[in-house]
Amino acid sequence: MGAEEHRQRAGHGPVTFAIVTVSDTRTPDTDKNKQYLESYLGDLGHRVAAYRLIKDEPDQVAAALEELAAMPDVQIILFNGGTGISPRDTTFDVISRYLEKSLPGFGELFRMISYQDIGPAAMLSRATAGVYRQTLVVSMPGSSGAVKTAMEKLIIPEINHLAWEIVRKN
Repeated sequence: MGAEEHRQRAGHGPVTFAIVTVSDTRTPDTDKNKQYLESYLGDLGHRVAAYRLIKDEPDQVAAALEELAAMPDVQIILFNGGTGISPRDTTFDVISRYLEKSLPGFGELFRMISYQDIGPAAMLSRATAGVYRQTLVVSMPGSSGAVKTAMEKLIIPEINHLAWEIVRKN
């Protein structure tokens, strides 16, 4: 069965998300990514069931991932922030250890698309995605442009297909 057939079988129902912003400086009031994601997903008929704002500390990233993956209604966890190469950027390192199945194509495509916008600096991103406990986990950079690119060009065009692939039993 091809991708188009999978998309048709997956349907177009609402998907339930959790949002995790990884930042040492943002507050709930200044978290523009959360505001964008809630609005954008809501406009598309999807639901945000949980939101966490955490520091880029390995124990906080792991705890958020564990907690949100255990929520039965959350199908997709969106992490934003902590994907660079500075010493403080640990989100990728933690998430990649937990993923049971990785989706290397997400990071590859994200960097390819980003290259068109920001040039060679795109190689500094360690955006990644995969499956943990039958939950899709997406980790993208924390810039507003990066979040918008990931959502509008990669995640939303395949959202129902992604959700269906994770939970289907056949």
